[in-house]
Amino acid sequence: MADVHSKEIRSYNMSRIRGKNTKPEILIRKSLFSKGFRYNLHSKNLPGKPDIVLPKYKTVIFVHGCFWHGHEGCQYYVIPKTRTEFWLNKINTNIQNDMKNLISLKNMGWNVITIWECETKKKNNIKVLIDQIEKELYNNLMSNKNTSCKI
Repeated sequence: MADVHSKEIRSYNMSRIRGKNTKPEILIRKSLFSKGFRYNLHSKNLPGKPDIVLPKYKTVIFVHGCFWHGHEGCQYYVIPKTRTEFWLNKINTNIQNDMKNLISLKNMGWNVITIWECETKKKNNIKVLIDQIEKELYNNLMSNKNTSCKI
């Protein structure tokens, strides 16, 4: 099946796809900020350059696009009918890199939260998602304080 766009138009369309500051990422950031959480963005010092870094809570948040990171069972993860082998290879490489980064971060003592693009599509989901993140962050804060107590 041939592409419905010319090479130039396809190239332009692909160049418009962002890796940082995506809509789902900004939704999560704004919600966290409004709850009083302060964070760093895209830390180059950590494996995978996490989208959101909350140093106080020793927690990082990745906001994954369902297509680009192969979210199984998701309606937004549809393998293209053209250049299928190329796309499968690209997505599988992303999944492997995600796993390596997750393991590295855990070994460094970081807590990792992964949010999928599809989870941010409905406004009601954002509130529930942020409440879950808030609960997890406070649990992480308490567990970090308990382990670093000096007697």
